[in-house]
Amino acid sequence: MRSLEEPGIREISKLELLANQVVEGFIVGLHQSPFHGFSVEFAEHRIYNAGESTKNIDWKVFARTDRLYSKRFEEETNLRCQIVIDISSSMQFPKSTLENPKDTQNKFIFSALGAASMMNLFRRQRDAFGLSLFDEVLRIHTPSKSSTAHYKLLLSHLEKVLNDPGELKGTQAAQVLHEIAERIHKRSLVLVFSDMMDDPARIKEVFAALQHLKHNKHEVILFHTVDRKKEVDFDYENRPHLFIDLETGEKVRLLPKEVEKEYKKQMLQLHEQITMTCLQYKIDLIEADISKGYKPILQAYLAKRSRMSV
Repeated sequence: MRSLEEPGIREISKLELLANQVVEGFIVGLHQSPFHGFSVEFAEHRIYNAGESTKNIDWKVFARTDRLYSKRFEEETNLRCQIVIDISSSMQFPKSTLENPKDTQNKFIFSALGAASMMNLFRRQRDAFGLSLFDEVLRIHTPSKSSTAHYKLLLSHLEKVLNDPGELKGTQAAQVLHEIAERIHKRSLVLVFSDMMDDPARIKEVFAALQHLKHNKHEVILFHTVDRKKEVDFDYENRPHLFIDLETGEKVRLLPKEVEKEYKKQMLQLHEQITMTCLQYKIDLIEADISKGYKPILQAYLAKRSRMSV
């Protein structure tokens, strides 16, 4: 798959096509669910308010409906959103590709398609959106815009990582999140995709950085991205396995039953720490299990958006 910026690239990329499919399916389901009350009409117009300039009134619509509507423009945004994605090597678990739909998605592919689907919703609702990608440093950080050209540019950034994820990339989430907090100048909804596979000793530092975002008046949703079957339930056949640390390359061969009890204990402690800290800092926590699809992610965004609009 080539970058959208290369000459001759097809107008719709694989990622954009998949995002369209996710969103269209979600909207159909939304109309059949208790979430029907959310704004999913994505009108290109807004009702004209008395006293406003009449230069943007759509007179053709008035002729058809006998009601006054003003045309909406790209700069008229309702909400600013910044999508932050961890692209460290641990997010490449399990090994898979976007090209084969039968493949099990890894955590980054899941996050990339989830982000692309949300950007698709943002664009329809005239919300502005930006993208930040990080591992040990902040690799990409864009401002928030709502144009179609901007949407395609951000898809191209995601596709570059999909095509060349690199190897042995660690993470410095705390440092990067502090930097992002300083660089977002207007109140925004910040959506973070991460497996939180940082050094356990640094988890408090990561949450201090998330608290920095909250202190700067941003709302935060943490999508804790996991392969629950393998990473939480430790569901492996009890035969010798070679486990590889994707960030350091360190290898260990063992029988899963030998470590299962202690592993689950430590993962439970980590999950409880993340949950309690999110409650303390009033950060929305969503478990983004890569086997469960995108409905929980898109619903979490719409629910938060609805509360912020009140």
